[in-house]
Amino acid sequence: MKLSWRSQIRTALPAVTFLLLLAAVGVLHPRAISYFGFTLMLNLAIPIALATIAQTMFLAINDLDLSVGSFVGLVACIGATWLNTRPLLGVVALVACIAGYAALGALVQWRQLPSIVVTLGMSFVWLGCAILVLPTPGGTAPDWLSGLLAFQPPLVPLPILLAVAIALFAHWLLIRSSFGVILRGMGGNDRAMHRAGWSVLRARATLYALAGCFGVLSGLALVGLTTSADANIAQRYTLLSVAGAILGGCEFFGGRVAPLGAVLGALALALAGSVLTFLQLGADWQVGAQGLILVAVLAFRAVVASREAGA
Repeated sequence: MKLSWRSQIRTALPAVTFLLLLAAVGVLHPRAISYFGFTLMLNLAIPIALATIAQTMFLAINDLDLSVGSFVGLVACIGATWLNTRPLLGVVALVACIAGYAALGALVQWRQLPSIVVTLGMSFVWLGCAILVLPTPGGTAPDWLSGLLAFQPPLVPLPILLAVAIALFAHWLLIRSSFGVILRGMGGNDRAMHRAGWSVLRARATLYALAGCFGVLSGLALVGLTTSADANIAQRYTLLSVAGAILGGCEFFGGRVAPLGAVLGALALALAGSVLTFLQLGADWQVGAQGLILVAVLAFRAVVASREAGA
């Protein structure tokens, strides 16, 4: 079945937004359109993209994670301390973090709790744990991690290669694999999934664990790029992950997610920051301007969707 032209516009909107911002960068600062320019502009987009995919896992089952920023900060603190000085303890701590996410999903399903409230409470738990691990900013990223993220492959910058790999893997996991179809089915109709014999409890716990895995990767990527950590280093990631996912075409209901678009949305937000920097806007104004860009894109998408519904 062919998509209507309006549906095609909605699907292409994340890529169009990214290309428009890229064109704006080229006009404002032509030298940025280069190997090293892309590396500088998109380096910090990688941990944001990973956090956005973690948020996408929640959106796939109609949930919302308000703790991903604090969780990424905790992982960064573990990566800059225990993973560097006591690797075995660091690995155990990271596995425990993922298990904690899985247990959280099981609790939400078992007690029928609203995820937005539970994850909001967990954000303070993750933040407190991060402060216990690293009371003051500092620490050092493991040499292997910082070296991996400092690698410069020929021709194509590393951030672009990583973004493509993240997008393709997440797309295969959630969209193409039979396992992903089953998990997304819970977001579409969890009662039908239960009647079909699938364990809704197991599905939610699995998706939460997958979100935890991407959150761990996000924290490790962040500490590898910054080479140090802070308990509050990723507080903005909660809102950025939601913005990137929604900008990329994900929906709050129905299990409708778009991993490829979500990664493009995260890259677009990073490029928007570069555009606003080139315009010499202050940091406070940049946050507001990024919000306006998101609102404009979503408003356009809503107009297209309403016309499609009325057609």
